[in-house]
Amino acid sequence: MRIAVQDVKPNWPIPPELKWEPVNGYPMSYRDIGEGPPIVFVHGSITDYRVWRFQFETLGKQYRLIAVNLRRHYPERWNGVGSDYTVVQHGSDVAALVKNLNLGRVHLVGWSRGGAVAVEIAKCAPEIIATLVLVDGSIEMPVADTPEGREASAFRGKLIRTLQENLRTMDDPSKAAEVFIDGLNEPGTWRGLPEAFKEITLANIYTALGQNDRPIVFCDDIKKFNFPVLLMTGEKSPKRFEFFYDEMHKCKEFPPTVVIPNAAHAMHAQNPSAFNNAILTFIGANRI
Repeated sequence: MRIAVQDVKPNWPIPPELKWEPVNGYPMSYRDIGEGPPIVFVHGSITDYRVWRFQFETLGKQYRLIAVNLRRHYPERWNGVGSDYTVVQHGSDVAALVKNLNLGRVHLVGWSRGGAVAVEIAKCAPEIIATLVLVDGSIEMPVADTPEGREASAFRGKLIRTLQENLRTMDDPSKAAEVFIDGLNEPGTWRGLPEAFKEITLANIYTALGQNDRPIVFCDDIKKFNFPVLLMTGEKSPKRFEFFYDEMHKCKEFPPTVVIPNAAHAMHAQNPSAFNNAILTFIGANRI
């Protein structure tokens, strides 16, 4: 049974460019622009819908774009206390939003932790997916006990635990953000970011305190994907993402991974032209 709008209301300001919808007892906000087949964008850790700013204008000319704000992210300001901040919950929320908005089958784009959320949606609600795009999708899979496997498996957890510890011990959250962002991209990335992107990160930084282990994705899950899949990484991205893409390729045949040149983890902002072209080419070849 769908919860009535009057039963769930945000206790925080909703920016005028956003809409919101009650999903699973939470007032979920999102940006909704453009017309045409729907593309749903799922952001990554310590970010929100605004990271897709370079996609709004270009892709919005041909498609309807729904850029979600996951539970506990901006515009809510959260301190990390609670038990409802999980990949499974976020996947359920996004799937419910798609159904509430009667979007039908959507092109689903998940970046970083949002890739883990997108895979969870593929597991729990595959009927709403027309295509799946993983942008440095941060998934966890069982891997062989090799140096490469151990390094790839430990990378995310180490980075998140360091961020959590730094947030607890550092007086300046921007210092903690710098270590995290540089670890996902390359040294100096944080200092070179536009102030608008730093603002996005700092508005969501304490959601990192709520992060925990992610669901394991098995080959049997991937074999059930009955929709086209695009795997994407940046030329300078940490190699753990490509490592797990290779593991996915062992489970099912996918097109070769698309590598965005002159970009690292934040490839949608670091080389938006190449990123947008890759999205348009893939979705254009698999239109609903």
